[in-house]
Amino acid sequence: MRKKLPLFLVLLAVLVVSVAYRWPWVEKPGLDGTLTLYGNVDIRKVDLGFRVAGRIAEMPFQEGARVTSGDLLAHLDEIPYRIELDLALAQEAQAAAQLAKLEAGSRPQEIAQAEALVRERQVRADNLDVEYGRLAALLVEGAVARQLADDARANLAEARARLDTAREGLKLAREGFRGEDIAAARADLRAAQARVAVARTRLSDSECRAPDGGVILTRMEEPGAIVAAGQTVLTLALDTPVWIRAYVEEPDLGRIRPGMKAQVFTDSRTEPFPGQVGYISPEAEFTPKTVQTEELRTKLVYQVRVIANDPAHGLRQGMPVTVRIPPDEPTSRPQ
Repeated sequence: MRKKLPLFLVLLAVLVVSVAYRWPWVEKPGLDGTLTLYGNVDIRKVDLGFRVAGRIAEMPFQEGARVTSGDLLAHLDEIPYRIELDLALAQEAQAAAQLAKLEAGSRPQEIAQAEALVRERQVRADNLDVEYGRLAALLVEGAVARQLADDARANLAEARARLDTAREGLKLAREGFRGEDIAAARADLRAAQARVAVARTRLSDSECRAPDGGVILTRMEEPGAIVAAGQTVLTLALDTPVWIRAYVEEPDLGRIRPGMKAQVFTDSRTEPFPGQVGYISPEAEFTPKTVQTEELRTKLVYQVRVIANDPAHGLRQGMPVTVRIPPDEPTSRPQ
């Protein structure tokens, strides 16, 4: 019995080590302190469309085509939006002309015309004043009828009122337009300029451009289709840079930090992809249940995002990978 006990312990230890090294998602430090993580490639996808409605005029790229940032992926019939812009530009020009007119005030010819009108009415008022004075003297002597004197007095009052009106018109012509009218004209010009900006934006929104380099996954619509604003037209996979989603257990958090170099291994390639640790989640979570055993599901882990350099685009969405993170190089201490 004493001879069988050590053999049993040796077999048990071998079994435990074997199971531990076959356990998924478990970090196993190497002899040199390398931290090993297991994860999957996480390709980002973005649904693209237009911010305005219209009829699709052209979609030059097919599914599977690789595009670069800024490439024109689709555009709508732009004629309605160009007409809208032309109308806004015309309204802006009209508002600008109106403001310039108010700011410039009356023309010299208009002021001269108002001055001439004042002189004309002044002369008429003076003549009627003399006529009324003559009739009033004759009325006292009884040489004219009272009706004539009353008519002359009414004509004089009317002439003086017309003279006052002409004088006020001359004053307005010299002072120019009211400040409130000029302020309102300036506001109208700003509103017209805003309408021009909106029209330009809507014309620009009739184009769908790639926000970044990637591969077109799907074409939801085809040229000639009428689409609504915000409707998905294309789906683009952003595979530069490539993200690796992995998990690290709490005891190993002290061995990893953002910026550390990493190597990403796949089953289909012997050479690793270079990368670096880009993000470590501050929030703990349970190990993903879809791929873990019941025992490992209860362990708390932290998500790690590794950014891989993949110029040949060999990494695909969901591909299982192994990430090895060597320890930091020791810093030399000052003598």
